[in-house]
Amino acid sequence: MISSLCLATALGAGQDKTWDALVRGRSALAPCRFDRLPIAAYAGEAGGLNDAPLIGDWAPFDCRNNRLAEQALRADGFEAAVERAKALYGPSRIGLFTGTSTSGILQTEEAYRQLCPMNGTLPPGFDYDRTHNTYALGRFVRTRLGLAGPSFTISTACAATAKVFAAASRMVAAGLCDAAVVGGADSFCATTLFGFQSLGVMAEGPCRPFDAERSGISIGEGAGFALLERADAAAAGEALMLLGTGESSDAYHMSSPDPEGRGAEEAMRRALSHAGLRPEAIDYIHMHGTATLAGDAAEDKAVTTLFGAHTPRSSTKGFTGHTLGAAGIVSAAIGALSIQHGFLPGSPHTSRLDPAFASGHLLEGREARVDRVMCNAFGFGGVNCAVILGRAA
Repeated sequence: MISSLCLATALGAGQDKTWDALVRGRSALAPCRFDRLPIAAYAGEAGGLNDAPLIGDWAPFDCRNNRLAEQALRADGFEAAVERAKALYGPSRIGLFTGTSTSGILQTEEAYRQLCPMNGTLPPGFDYDRTHNTYALGRFVRTRLGLAGPSFTISTACAATAKVFAAASRMVAAGLCDAAVVGGADSFCATTLFGFQSLGVMAEGPCRPFDAERSGISIGEGAGFALLERADAAAAGEALMLLGTGESSDAYHMSSPDPEGRGAEEAMRRALSHAGLRPEAIDYIHMHGTATLAGDAAEDKAVTTLFGAHTPRSSTKGFTGHTLGAAGIVSAAIGALSIQHGFLPGSPHTSRLDPAFASGHLLEGREARVDRVMCNAFGFGGVNCAVILGRAA
């Protein structure tokens, strides 16, 4: 079961702020002002990071990405939940599986701006191992939470923090740990912002997933973590469960999805099989929906092929932006909120659904009974992952 969740995005730190925004239809996207970069696009920048350095024992880990992870860890009572789990299982029996795409690369960008003009050396305070290295995030969270079980970081672009759910479930099933913390973080840097701009896939205004006039993504920052434990029979009735995961790799193209959505469809089929469910058992699909022309079309085709035209579905990237490596955990957190509150989120900037797409897309949020949610996350290189969450009974 998922006994605890924490979240931090441009909507704010904590699930309550995300829930309030979803219900009110309030987007956090705004013109990009990050680091005064000349980027003509909207973005979802997390607040408070510039003024919240990691200090004390955590100072060696200080970078924007780890600050964002810290913001999430302090939210939603997550630290207390991990402490309870440590007392129950022991630190060595709790695994940690994190995901990110660029980790703390901003720290390296800033270090190169400070190269010594005499000999080209990096500044003495630069700590690549604890800030930029792909495992820097995992090392920080492991140290910060005092965990000692199996630990690794997955970097599979935008599917990374969905795939950690699958990795953790396998590790628990194999008996290598009794519980696991899963999640991750992705934050702004010039490499990411200029990189997507060079691909020509960034919208000048806020992104509009599945809109007839969509023109590209809005990048956002996000972090979140979940605590996975074996189901407690006493709490099973209303407990939030990880019901199934499915993964595939279609390798169709380095940056474009298979236009038929075959890899995405396969990941969803495997998730349903893992959960022992038929497509009609899913009440809501949290779409990956980045608002690119090719990506939205491929996902709509894959979902409609498997679920038909009417199963409710939406992408919430118009609220948070595309949080890249953190998209999976953000999706899972929003899926959990949908189940908890009985609410199907809309898409705040999508005004006219592409007429080629199925009718199940939600433009406005609405109340509904939600027992099972499929959360999609797809990344560059054809990496696909689907996660199913639901009530225990």
